Amino acid sequence: MSTSHPEHALDRLEERLARLPLRERKKLRTRRAIQDHALRLFTEQGYDQTTVEQIAAAAEISPSTFFRYFPTKEDVVVTDEYDPIMAEIFRDQPPELSTIEALRATLREILPQMLDVDLDVVNTRLRLTAEVPALRSRTFESMREGTSAMLSEAVGARVGRPPADREVQAFTWAVIGVMQAAMYQWIDGNATALDMPELIDRNLEFLSRGCPL
Repeated sequence: MSTSHPEHALDRLEERLARLPLRERKKLRTRRAIQDHALRLFTEQGYDQTTVEQIAAAAEISPSTFFRYFPTKEDVVVTDEYDPIMAEIFRDQPPELSTIEALRATLREILPQMLDVDLDVVNTRLRLTAEVPALRSRTFESMREGTSAMLSEAVGARVGRPPADREVQAFTWAVIGVMQAAMYQWIDGNATALDMPELIDRNLEFLSRGCPL
């Protein structure tokens, strides 16, 4: 899959950040720094062997400050800033596209660029999520509270239905399911001929055809 796009998807993140008050920009930079130190320590000494106190010391903050940014130790792995950017790109898709085609176009724009910038971070987060039971559990809750809620709202707005609509919810969870299937195939090395964005796109195309077997 080509990673060439007329507009760099992550530029939207930078533009969005530039509109934030200085205090919010500082908070986001601190958040990213904490996550970088946490992922490094998890890689070096193991997730279970790494304490919040060690992460806080590496980031030169107090443990109480850590918990102001991340409610739990698990959240430092499962949290990122991409959902609002994904929602913005999805809203900008041409109205003539079907909902799933609009979503495929959104991910074709953002995923290659995200991986260009954050491949090591994404790899580490996915590997930890696959290996640590507590992270798998928290990832599901984060999906329900974050990505699922964002998608339901964006999809509902596109089709003129409330986010809680039964079919909007079913569509949202079907999308999340085929995306997760692609991620686990990629982590497990069962799709070495494809990169992750292409694998996700193929799974979404399969979903758009009704998952025929």
